[in-house]
Amino acid sequence: GTWAVRFNRFRGEMGRPFQGRYKALHLEPGHALAQVAHYIHLNPVRAQVVSADRVLEYRWSSLPRFMGKDRPPWLEGRTVLRESGGLPDTAGGWRRYVSYLGVLAEEDQQRREERYGRLSRGWMIGSAEFRDGLQQQLVKQMKTLERVEWAGANTGANRQIREQLWEQRLQRLAKLLAIDLKQLPPRRSAAAKVELAAAMKATTSVSNGWLAERLQMGLPASVSQYIRRFRLAGSTEAHRFRTALSRINT
Repeated sequence: GTWAVRFNRFRGEMGRPFQGRYKALHLEPGHALAQVAHYIHLNPVRAQVVSADRVLEYRWSSLPRFMGKDRPPWLEGRTVLRESGGLPDTAGGWRRYVSYLGVLAEEDQQRREERYGRLSRGWMIGSAEFRDGLQQQLVKQMKTLERVEWAGANTGANRQIREQLWEQRLQRLAKLLAIDLKQLPPRRSAAAKVELAAAMKATTSVSNGWLAERLQMGLPASVSQYIRRFRLAGSTEAHRFRTALSRINT
């Protein structure tokens, strides 16, 4: 930190001297892995260091090594070839892959953003099933949602994880309490909304802001007031409510 401050002062600059903080994304094998490989292989093309037809001349890429006879055993390319049209692992197959990269490089900007823009956002790359599996692993590792955090994920990504877990918890609590989330009353302090909010507060670290927006309960501060009245009325001791809380972690 001291060095960064002195460097910026010397150069008259602001911010981090290098790129953003390290970020690791959880990556699903198969199609998602191949998309990341394409993205990396085209990095020098996007940076305008080489043109797409000369991508093999970029000496700091592993791409030329795939085609060489001295390819190390750990440099595995079957996934990339399979997800690029079932190409063979031969010199000819890799030449066709390079041509395929050229096609990807020529796509218009909007299409490239759709294909690759999301690779640097969020906390995982893959299908909904892959995401759900990771979340289930996380829930098993954590007794509560107080310390939910994926290593390598930034603050925004971890917030996204928490919100997804909160949504899953809300769906289960609604089922246990026999409340239809699609048919909630419009009133902000409706009994069903307050009961759900109280149950969420009792079993997770959910924020008032998330509850206020998700359940349409008005201001975040109002959520606390509604839950307080719910508790003072003794509703948290009701058999229905206690049963739902006892079953939520089973």
